[in-house]
Formats: sequence, structure tokens, C-alpha cells
Amino acid sequence: MQTNETSDAVWLVYDDECPICRAYCRRVRITRAAGALYLVDARQPGALMDEITAAGLDIDQGMVLKVRGALYYGADAIRVLTLMSTPSGWFNRMAYLLFGSARRAGIAYPAGKAFRNLLLKGLGISYVNNLGRTNPFSGVSR
Repeated sequence: MQTNETSDAVWLVYDDECPICRAYCRRVRITRAAGALYLVDARQPGALMDEITAAGLDIDQGMVLKVRGALYYGADAIRVLTLMSTPSGWFNRMAYLLFGSARRAGIAYPAGKAFRNLLLKGLGISYVNNLGRTNPFSGVSR
């Protein structure tokens, strides 16, 4: 996937095979002032995934948000995205309660990630493993 570096582009990279990630990404909305939101499946090769991998970011441990050339990862990504979100709708209001501050995001995001990992294991869905670890579980708490 080609990413054009425009000031109004916001790129959210996530695991589309994860039901939780997919549901979140399809419901989140950002304000017009924040720009256009583009969803990127981390399982599809492309320049943005190459950039994320080169930066050493493990997509299995966190979503990545790219805004104006800056990469935000994990809890920071979801917090920044939440702050760019519209204030309307129950989903965005709930997201703001969970992820609207660095402290809340730092608590809620790891809990959500742990639930995601259990769900993927239960459903038999493999990890993205963009860093090419021989054992994607080594050195990483899942």
C-alpha cells in the first residue's frame, strides 16, 4: 500500500484478522479537522508496514498510528486517535473514557491487548510477526 504524505492523512495500522481490532477500527471516527482516516491491515505488505518494521515496532504488541510523518505506538496510538475522534456517539465517548489520557490509556490498553492475545489463541489465529521472530513469544509477555 502506498501512503501519500499529506497533512490531512491519518493512517491506522492494525491486525484485520483480530475481531477486536477490526471492530474498533471500523467504528472509530475522527474529526474532519484531524483529516482523513485510512485503515491499513498489518497483514498486507506495503511501504508503511516496512517503515513500522524498520522502526522495530511489533504490530502484535500494539497498533500504529501515523500522523504527519510521526509514528505513535500502542497506548500512545490509541490515545492520540481518541483525542482526534469526534465527541459524538456512544463508542467514541466510551473510547474517550478509557483512552483519553495517558494514564487511562496506559492501564486500559494493556488489558485490551491481553484479551486480544487470549482471543487470537482461542480462535487459532496466528500473530502477524512482522519482526520475523523465530518464536514470536520469546521475550514478550503475551
